[in-house]
Amino acid sequence: MIWGKEILKMSAKNRDSKNRWRNITVGFRVSPEENVLINKAVALSGLPKQEYCYRRCLNQDVVVQGNPRVFKALHKELAAVLTELQRIEAGEKINDELLNVIELITVILGGLKGEDGNGE
Repeated sequence: MIWGKEILKMSAKNRDSKNRWRNITVGFRVSPEENVLINKAVALSGLPKQEYCYRRCLNQDVVVQGNPRVFKALHKELAAVLTELQRIEAGEKINDELLNVIELITVILGGLKGEDGNGE
């Protein structure tokens, strides 16, 4: 379609790094709590949600590249963890979701620092 002197094209096909055309949609339902955990993991990875989800589903490595977006997500999550730890210090019980987030942050920070799985 030509509009004036510009040629308008349909949007480009969505292709991955191996030039495969992604034209199939995969969807699934999650609970609100699972959605929060998924969104936290996505934010901490620095990847788009689609890429994070398919990498995790296919057991591919999720490599976190340090950038301002990841730094901001880590800062936000560490502040939330601090708030939760202060609540727990007041005598309340620790929940599994908090432990999962702490473990994820630990893995990411260890990877950014260049440690292997053993902390070396």
